[in-house]
This record gives sequence, C-alpha cells and structure tokens, in this order.
Amino acid sequence: MALKYPGQAPSKLYRALEILPGILAWVTLILMVVFSRYFPVSIAIFIILFDTYWLFKCVYMSLHLRATFRTMKQVVRKDWLKELKELDGWERIRHLVILPMYKEPYLVVRETFEALARANYPLDKFIVVLALEERAGEAGQEVGEKIRDEFGGRFFKFLVTVHPDGIQGELAGKGANSAWAGREVKKLIDSLGIPYENIIVSTFDVDTQIYQDYFSRLTYVYLTSPNRDRSSYQPIPLFTNNIYETNAFARVVSFSSTFWHMMNQARPERLTTFSSHSMPFKALVEINFWAVDHVSEDSLIFWQCFMHYDGDWRVVPLYYPVSMDANVAPTFWQTMVNIYKQNRRWGWGVENVPYMLYGFITNPRIALKRKLYWGFNIVEGFHSWATNALMIFALGWLPTVLGGEVFTATILAHRLPEITRWVMWLAMFGIVTSATVSAALLPPKPAWFKPRHYLLYFAQWILMPITIIVFGAIPGLESQTRLLLGGKFRLGFWVTPKGRRTKGANAASFTPLKSG
Repeated sequence: MALKYPGQAPSKLYRALEILPGILAWVTLILMVVFSRYFPVSIAIFIILFDTYWLFKCVYMSLHLRATFRTMKQVVRKDWLKELKELDGWERIRHLVILPMYKEPYLVVRETFEALARANYPLDKFIVVLALEERAGEAGQEVGEKIRDEFGGRFFKFLVTVHPDGIQGELAGKGANSAWAGREVKKLIDSLGIPYENIIVSTFDVDTQIYQDYFSRLTYVYLTSPNRDRSSYQPIPLFTNNIYETNAFARVVSFSSTFWHMMNQARPERLTTFSSHSMPFKALVEINFWAVDHVSEDSLIFWQCFMHYDGDWRVVPLYYPVSMDANVAPTFWQTMVNIYKQNRRWGWGVENVPYMLYGFITNPRIALKRKLYWGFNIVEGFHSWATNALMIFALGWLPTVLGGEVFTATILAHRLPEITRWVMWLAMFGIVTSATVSAALLPPKPAWFKPRHYLLYFAQWILMPITIIVFGAIPGLESQTRLLLGGKFRLGFWVTPKGRRTKGANAASFTPLKSG
C-alpha cells in the first residue's frame, strides 16, 4: 500500500484517519476541563479511580520490567556462538547490515564499526553497507572513505552507497536512504547468487554499537523460531554510549525509553519494531523495502509486512541489548531542546495509525480479531501517551479550582489532593525499580565517577514526574496535533545530533550483566 503523502494529496478516508488521534486527545483534555467545572464530584471520583488504575498498571509494568531484566541477565551470559554451533545449517546464514548516516562525526561512526568488527560471529558472513547522503556534502563522503579504508577489508563485502538528493516523491530521511542502499546491495547479492532466504538484514542507526554476541543470538533465535520468515527481531535499545557525558534529564528520558521497550519484550504480542532491528531479507524485498515518504520507517516496516502478509507478521524479542547515544549537546538547554525534538519525532510515529487503520479497512483477508486487537492497542497507546500524564497532573486540582463553592464545601474536595498524593507515592515502587535497573545497566565507570555519584544517579529519578510530561505527553500531543492539522504542520525527519565530548572506552566493549 503506497502512502498518500507527502507526494500526493491523501484520500478523504485516509485524511479522516489522520485526524482521529488528535481529535481523541483534544476531546479528552477539553472534557477534562468541562467536567471539572460542571461535574466536579463525578470527575473527582473518576480521577481517584484513574489514579488507582495507574497505580496497578505501574506495578504491573514494573513486574514486566523485572521479568525482562532477569531474562536479559540469563541471555547475555550465554556463549551464543557455542549454542549456535549445535544447530544444523547455521553456517549458511549471512548478515546484511545497513547503516544509514547523515552528518554524524567520524568518531561516532568509527565506534560503531569497532563494535561490529568485534562480533562473536564469523566476519566473512557479513555484508556491510554504509549508506551516505549526497545532501550531507563532502564531510559525509570523507567519513565514508575513512571508514571504508579502515574497515572495508574485515568483512565479506563492504559497500558505501550515496543516496541522491531531491528524488521526487521522497521525504529527506532515513527511510529513503535505507531503501536506496537496500536496492543497491540487492544488485550485489543477485550477482553473487546468494539466496535471499539465507540473509538476515539488520538496519541500524549509525550510532548503534552491538555487543559481541548480538549476531550469534540473532541467528540462534531466527533458526529456532517457528515462524522465522514471517517475523522481525527486536533487540533492547540502551542509550549508554555516552551516558556519562549527558545530564540527569537526558539520562532519565533515555532509560525510561529503554524500560518501555524492556517491558514490551515481556509482552511480545504487543511488540512492534523500533529503531535498530533485524528481519529476513526475502521479506524486505517482497514488500519493496522501506517507505521513502515516511518519517517513522523503523516502525512502519512492521505494518508494511503485516499488511503484505495479511496479518501473518510478528516481532520476536531477542532479550539482548544494543547500545546507542543519549542526547548530548554543548549546552544544557540545547540538550533539553534536542531531547524534546527526539521525543516529538518518536511521537510522530502516530502517522502509522492511519496507515494501520486504512490497511485494516481495505484488506478483508486480515482476521477481524487481529484488527480489533491491534487497532485498540495502538490507538489507545498513542492516546495514553498524549493525555494520561496531563490528566494525572491536572485532575488532582482542577475540580477544586473550577468546581465552585458547592464542590469546595464537600469532604471530597478536601480529601481529593490527599488521596491522589498517596496514590502517587505508592507508585514510587516503579521509580525504585527503574533506579535499580538503570544502575545495573550502566557501562564501566570513568575515572571521575565516585561513590557519591551513585546517590546522584539514584536521586535523578525524582525528575520522572517532570520528564513524563515535558518530554512525554507534550511532544506526543504536539505530534498528534500536527497530524490533525496536516499540511505545513507535518513533521519532517529531524536528525538527532550525535557527538562525543571525550574519547573514552567504547560502550559496547563490554556486555552489561555479563558477569556477577
């Protein structure tokens, strides 16, 4: 199914589906204010029930986080190449690794290739593509040439592709670059006569550093999965490459993202692709590669496969990490801006909602049960992203402020702030879990890291109530509002700036949780 924008005007149905998430979010928030004014008792009872629901949900999700953490510890401690060698036919599997880049500095790209070259998997099974952008200019070309000179001879095949600028119908972003690189390397694969069935393709952000057993673990899971050719394979994203260089807000936001994906690994029936992931090359060819007119190509690829194979697609959790960059900028405030923009871009994944719903409406071969399950979970997920934190924050005091004298004279008006405060204090269980797990996932400490820093790294989690609103709900709501308005308000692909303040130990030179 071709996307209707930005190259073409969308159909009325598709446009209505684009409007839906934003309408749901804003109607919810407006009704929150209206009900606080005219039905304060009802809304006060609702917020007590809603806060209680979120308390139980917080505990439930924390249990999922702990479960994934335990499984992850078991997974990373195994020698997966040894496990793999006990399976028949593993030697035939080749890995295609596509690394699209824009203007990332040489040091960032080099660290990625250093980690890749340390893979505990035969390097003569790798076809590696560094996908450059023509619009990045000579600086990007120079980085590509230096990487090819240094690492080109370490793998079976190494390509540097250059995605032309200004192709009609394309949105300037990672999807178009990846698709160009994929079609270019397909020509090489065809000339070599390698069966598509023997290739697993991994598309990584160029700051993605693999841990040594990633490809051994991936190959093992692929070969032992019952529906291996109808599945994507999702690692756990850690944002720890430069975690010691950034500030407390960035650390909390980065680990919060990691924890969300860890929780979902424990719920594979709800799992979709995100950022760096892997899939069968044959399926990628059959769906005609990534969408070139879409910002969120990393998550849309799941829905492309889901629609193409009439619902017969899934994501298999690897319970194994990869490491990427946290947001670091020269100044505190620029880092804050970058965090917001990155989360707004992730929130722009709401553009997948109309694609998904349109596919459900127009494809009768997908089972109704799967349509209802996925439709509800995805729409509800984006709605919660944009509204729930704002509701929890506002409804504890809005009825008291707007409810008038009739409400303020009631016992409920006096007890409401106290009740909501106690519910939120009980929800601290989730914050304690987050602080504990984040400490276990930190890379080796730099020389300046002292015992007192552990206290600071635990204390930083008191910022979570702020981060979930400022860097969660608000950018999520903005993205849905922009999709609702359409036209010039649509988001393009914002490239998160990458860099290093200091050159230190490569984060992926160790594997978290490997020992102990």
